[in-house]
Amino acid sequence: MKKKGSGGKFLVITSMILLAAAVTAVILFITSRPGYQAEKAVETFYSYEQKGQYADSWLLLHSRLKEKFGKGHYIQDRAHVFMNHFGVETFTFTTGKVAQIDSWSMEKGTDPFKNVYVVPVVQTFKGKYGLFRLHQEVYVTEEKEEWKILWDYNK
Repeated sequence: MKKKGSGGKFLVITSMILLAAAVTAVILFITSRPGYQAEKAVETFYSYEQKGQYADSWLLLHSRLKEKFGKGHYIQDRAHVFMNHFGVETFTFTTGKVAQIDSWSMEKGTDPFKNVYVVPVVQTFKGKYGLFRLHQEVYVTEEKEEWKILWDYNK
């Protein structure tokens, strides 16, 4: 003999499972989008920079940027310019709307990258020269299945 109300419990449990599956599917869809992954790479990069973890942020640079400056030089230069020279201990940052670019070159005369995302970043510093903001368009593309940071050197 069937217990009274067991069909209602089954319906509630089934509904909860379906709702959880739907929420999971939406989260997986959103986080697997390339634009989302590009934005997360930028946020991770600036989070490292914010903490003074320049060795970690350097690892997120694209190999073409790494050709411009070695790891040791990058670490020393970033710490000197942004922290020591400006007299700040840290900064805050915000990212803007991510946009996709089909083809983009880092500098004149170089092969263009395909499938690039541009993320506007504003860093806010408070230091010995007062409050100031640095606005920069940061470019992100995949390199060996990892999202890597690029900067614009076009003149």
